[in-house]
Amino acid sequence: MRDVRMKGFAERADVEEVERFLAEHVGVRGTHRVPLSECVGRVLAEDVAAAVNVPGFARSAMDGYALRGEESFGASAYNPIRFRIAGESMPGDPFEGRVGKGEAVRIMTGAPVPEGADAVVMAEVCAEVGDAVEVSEAVAPQKNVGEIGEDIREGETVLRAGRRLRAQDAGLLSSIGIAEPLCVEQPRVRLVVTGNELLPAGSRPEGPKIVDSNSVVLRGLVERDGAILLPFEILPDEREPIAQAMQDPEADVVLVSGGSSVGKEDYAPQLLAELGELDFHGVSMRPSSPSGVGRIGQRLVFLLPGNPVSCMCAYEFFAGPTLRAMGGRGRAWPHRRMRRSLARKIASKVGRTDYVRVAEEDGRIVPLATSGASILSSTVRAIGAVVVPREREGMAEGEEVEVLLYDDDPVDMIGETP
Repeated sequence: MRDVRMKGFAERADVEEVERFLAEHVGVRGTHRVPLSECVGRVLAEDVAAAVNVPGFARSAMDGYALRGEESFGASAYNPIRFRIAGESMPGDPFEGRVGKGEAVRIMTGAPVPEGADAVVMAEVCAEVGDAVEVSEAVAPQKNVGEIGEDIREGETVLRAGRRLRAQDAGLLSSIGIAEPLCVEQPRVRLVVTGNELLPAGSRPEGPKIVDSNSVVLRGLVERDGAILLPFEILPDEREPIAQAMQDPEADVVLVSGGSSVGKEDYAPQLLAELGELDFHGVSMRPSSPSGVGRIGQRLVFLLPGNPVSCMCAYEFFAGPTLRAMGGRGRAWPHRRMRRSLARKIASKVGRTDYVRVAEEDGRIVPLATSGASILSSTVRAIGAVVVPREREGMAEGEEVEVLLYDDDPVDMIGETP
């Protein structure tokens, strides 16, 4: 392998070439049982069919009185019909007898409708008189009664494999007695943050030192994409500790933040070539051109630039889709999208993919920066990004563009007063 330190890249791969490579070399991980309380956000690995009816009994849809519906025909406020109260049915404590002719059972919402009854008259049109109840409104058979299997029928397929489970999905699984759904395993990620100039996240900047922000950003992105981040620490720009971290046997994916370019102390690319395979180093994109991708055994390694915006951009293009695919999700970027016209042109270059941070002003899109890969605050001021494909020489003022939104909801921008 050619050592590019202090020499620069002889050539750069196209973004699409790297994406194709990753799509071909990444498969879905194995499966395991997940406790119901931990399954939200996980990807279901098998179809789920109900083994029971839900509900498994006819139940009352309201508070009132269970009776034989046809016996209430003719009841009105001027001519109420009296029924003897034979008992009551409560949720979890049903009436054990049978409702006979001229009888009613006091019943609460969700309680089993007793044998012999086929309707529930609501309490608002009834009045108890001693041990009887007067019904002043007729109720048809099956009225206000939830039938067996009204929610879910036995044998019904309720969830399909590949579904990312939501809170209500977990509730449904619970309702049919599934305690541990079979889910796709989450990929495990080792973060390798290097830099002699770095202070731990949360420190106060001082002198020539800067505070690590990439690990904080990457932690959030890794969690968003359904992966597990393994413990890590900031490493010095030295070969041995970096090499050891890149070979972490617990990791399915390694994200190297910093030390990936052509500087004197950028050891990661050379180490990756020595320990495994450096499939790509240098990509025709802006920012993030020093990005790289390789493998150590079955472990994928992503070389992410140290500049914060470049790091985030490279993750979104290459590492994010990989982690989602390994965890059973789709490779597509998980951003909401909107279309707006450009207030100013975006300059680009044919043969290079650009990731442009943008803001919105008066309903139009304004590019914030096409350079400045260390300006992390630009991603905070931005509502999202516009990707300029390699075949385009920029985008003209007034052109409608697709914006990949950073947020699900509007947020306050820096300097704005709510």
